[in-house]
Amino acid sequence: MSDSPKLVTIFGGSGFVGRYITRRLARDGWRIRVAVRRPNEALFVRTYGAPGQVEPIFANVRDEDMVRTAVAGADAVVNCVGILNETGRQTFEDIHTRAAGTIARAAADAGTTTLVSLSSIGADAGSDSTYARTKAAGEAEIRAAFPDAVILRPSLIFGPEDKFFNRFAALAKYTLVLPVVGASCRFQPVFVDDVAAAAVRAVDGLAQPGVYELGGPEVVTFRGLITRMLKIIRRPALVISWPFWIARINAWFFDLFQSMSMGLFTNKILTRDQVRQLRHDNIVAPGAKGFADLGLQPTPMEAELEAYLYCYRPAGQYQAIKESAQKLREI
Repeated sequence: MSDSPKLVTIFGGSGFVGRYITRRLARDGWRIRVAVRRPNEALFVRTYGAPGQVEPIFANVRDEDMVRTAVAGADAVVNCVGILNETGRQTFEDIHTRAAGTIARAAADAGTTTLVSLSSIGADAGSDSTYARTKAAGEAEIRAAFPDAVILRPSLIFGPEDKFFNRFAALAKYTLVLPVVGASCRFQPVFVDDVAAAAVRAVDGLAQPGVYELGGPEVVTFRGLITRMLKIIRRPALVISWPFWIARINAWFFDLFQSMSMGLFTNKILTRDQVRQLRHDNIVAPGAKGFADLGLQPTPMEAELEAYLYCYRPAGQYQAIKESAQKLREI
């Protein structure tokens, strides 16, 4: 990098993955625009750098003029915007496909040197999942507008703010039974900061254009992940495989309730599209470019899970002391 700080615009830079990318780029000396829908809720990103180095700005990715304003003068652009469930005007088509294309075209027209976009290992134009199809369509839009873009496809992302392990660990505090849809579905969990490191390598021009599939060192089934989580939080819940046909009925009612609630209820439990996704493994494809091609080594789950799941243990941070005292009494 030159002596004068370069400018990067990060769409969704205060989100789960985006905040880690923002933090890493701030440490590297980049000036950063964090483009988000609610800048007042993203003020914490300012603390990642020196005064004035990191600034949240208002930008709705569905508005082309706002996107073009956000990328003006940027040396690099990172797109971290994505949704797990459709709510109101936030549809998979709008966010994963149209917005991805809008950002790519705006970056190309602005003369941006580098574009990095987060997708998903499940991206597939022929998938029965709307999520997966729109992710694939978004990738096509990006390649058409910005052929030298770097597209990152992570598997299940875990980390302190994740909505996977935290969600099931919270449930395990109140129930002795955890029903799992697609218990045999395989994942290759990847640590959030490893995904951020990959994005930063691309922003710094250290990655060749193309698609990179990011998976951690282990391939584990859905059941295996939940079992491992329960062991860490010291909870004795029973993990049962929930049949797909029952899950589809449950998800249909949850989706219906969301559509009828006029925005008062958001289905964060289980959607029909998620049921379809869980029929397919979420692992790195044979021969795909990945962490090794970026000069990175992914972090094992055990190295991080306990650091943020301990709060779900019966005695929280004091669980280890309690267990140690119990062993002394037994002696």
